[in-house]
Amino acid sequence: MNIQQLEYLIAVDKFKHFGRAAQSCFITQPTLSAMIQKFEDELDVKVFDRTTHPIRTTDVGTHIIEDAKRVIDAVNELRNKASLLNNVLAGKLNLGIIPTISSYILPAEIFDFLKENPKIELDVKEMTTDNIIKLLKSGELDAGIISTPYDAANEFFQDFLFNEELMVYSSESHSKDTFVLPEEVNNSKVWLLEEGNCLRTQFENICMLKENSLKPQNLEFLASNISTLIQMVDRVGGLTVLPELAVPQLSTEQKEKVARFRKPFPFREVSLIYYKPTYKQKILDQMANSIRNSLQEKLNYNRSPEDFESVQPQ
Repeated sequence: MNIQQLEYLIAVDKFKHFGRAAQSCFITQPTLSAMIQKFEDELDVKVFDRTTHPIRTTDVGTHIIEDAKRVIDAVNELRNKASLLNNVLAGKLNLGIIPTISSYILPAEIFDFLKENPKIELDVKEMTTDNIIKLLKSGELDAGIISTPYDAANEFFQDFLFNEELMVYSSESHSKDTFVLPEEVNNSKVWLLEEGNCLRTQFENICMLKENSLKPQNLEFLASNISTLIQMVDRVGGLTVLPELAVPQLSTEQKEKVARFRKPFPFREVSLIYYKPTYKQKILDQMANSIRNSLQEKLNYNRSPEDFESVQPQ
């Protein structure tokens, strides 16, 4: 019996499929199957019922998988302690980020953090806030980056990252001194993200908005990302909400279509959440500090926080 066999057991239990489990472990399916068969023969147990589709973990196997996870956690903690003693930041981190944030901090802030810490393996997935919370509870994620405060996230530890202003992006060009009152926003011309997206909820809270009437009557349209909304505004007209970090990625012509609300400027809070302090705590702390420091001079909020008003995601 060895650590690799335990990792293979956990992978098959997760995917309920030998092929996908082998891909996740970066080995061939025959090798993975042989290693698991050897484990079962050694302990004289059947961990998986191979006659079902998807593969079923047996009752005995369920207990073994639970113990295997505890062993792997203990081994990872031992490795992490060794790294800390050697003053090296190392380890693997599974991170979930909501799409309206990942597009703006992944290519810059998080990439820079990984360049500075090459021994950290980061597995990042884009997903909704509710899915991040679900996978945090199941242990499939170590941490998540979401818009806070969020009621369902109250049971988690929260590490504040940054605040960013929420702006208006419309089909009309604006001068730098243009400001918009929430009550001036035309409800019939607003493009919004799909239901359940916290940025959509925040914009609705600002202006009490509903879906627009610009789209064709025979079109059902649910946008899942901000770049799609920007294209809809550019091609069809109307307006949408834009987080501050999205502005630098716009073209010069597009930047002229951005306007600010009147004071107090609405903003959203973004935080790192995790279920409990673990042996990966130092990685989480360092990553949070790196993101905060990188964004310190990039955001309007940091220059005049007294002019802003938080908009809750729910």
